[in-house]
Amino acid sequence: MQKLLKTLKKEIFPISLILILALARLIPHPPNFTPIVAVAIMSSCFFRNMYLSFAVIIVSMLLADVFIGFYNNMFFVYLSLLLIAFIFFKISTKIKLQNLFIFGFLGSVIFFLISNFGVWILSGMYEKNLNGLTYCYFLALPFFVNTVLSTIIFTYSAFIANNLFSKRAIL
Repeated sequence: MQKLLKTLKKEIFPISLILILALARLIPHPPNFTPIVAVAIMSSCFFRNMYLSFAVIIVSMLLADVFIGFYNNMFFVYLSLLLIAFIFFKISTKIKLQNLFIFGFLGSVIFFLISNFGVWILSGMYEKNLNGLTYCYFLALPFFVNTVLSTIIFTYSAFIANNLFSKRAIL
């Protein structure tokens, strides 16, 4: 029984928290003010198994995308989230409350660069040269501000909630 409670404490709450954050994408929000980068960062902190972390990210994204709708840039969005999770999984022992701001910003930069590269590649809106790529990134800058803000807010919230929960007994 004690082992079951320990497993519940370690896995169920973080998975539930991440799914709730991911499903928060369904709530009306300003453009790019979503918890998806925070989900990638926190899943790499919460789980000692990288494949479980990846699975939680993919499942949580797919659950929301079923309702939101699928889009042509999905591959690049998912790729950026998995890369963020991979990087942060490798350095997760260094992730502490004091440095979440830096990691949130770094995760947002990775997401910005990869997802907008996908927009440049897949949309017909930009010339397929360095000028077109630069212009794509330039036009995406206002969205980047929301990505950074939401990532930092949701990452801190998830980190604090998980720490509070892990210090309390469940049931």
